[in-house]
Amino acid sequence: MDDKQPNPPEPRRITDLGTLKAFGHPLRLKIYSTLRVAGPATASHLAAQVDEAVSLVSYHLRKLAEHGLIEEAETQSEDARERWWQAAQETVSFRHEDFKDTPEGVAEHAAVIRRLIAFRKEQSETYLDQQAAWGAEWRLAADQSDFLARLNPAELTRLNAEIHALIKTYEERGKAAEAAGDTEGRENVAVHLASFPFRL
Repeated sequence: MDDKQPNPPEPRRITDLGTLKAFGHPLRLKIYSTLRVAGPATASHLAAQVDEAVSLVSYHLRKLAEHGLIEEAETQSEDARERWWQAAQETVSFRHEDFKDTPEGVAEHAAVIRRLIAFRKEQSETYLDQQAAWGAEWRLAADQSDFLARLNPAELTRLNAEIHALIKTYEERGKAAEAAGDTEGRENVAVHLASFPFRL
């Protein structure tokens, strides 16, 4: 019997400006992230999570769906009138190289990255505000580190690939354990990675 875990799906790479704009809207980033973390939800559920009107959330859900970023999910309740949504892929990626040929593309790519950095900063600050409530075990497990390496582009590419592969191993291990009933003490864990060259 082959007990090898199947390879996780590759991230969806966004290469067109329309989809990048659809994804990069600040409220849509929150909606997409909530669906990705918490699983299927209705517009009403999401409106409560992101503290916005249901009608506004419904509009943004339709925009995300138009670009294949989310999709309809199986109904999770007995109310057949409710429309449930889920993320259409585990994660997305987008690269400067796909948008560098137009000023609008360059500007939008940079704007979306800045919004993502702000979103991650908000996550980090929320943890800092709440860390006393997490208890010593989680506080000791959590980490804030930075490293400095002298690398060339090929080495940085390899480093990122190895880090991504390691994190994926833990993601799949956690999913498998949870599916087997090992749910005690498990929480969502955010791992933020940024790597880029700089000069003094």
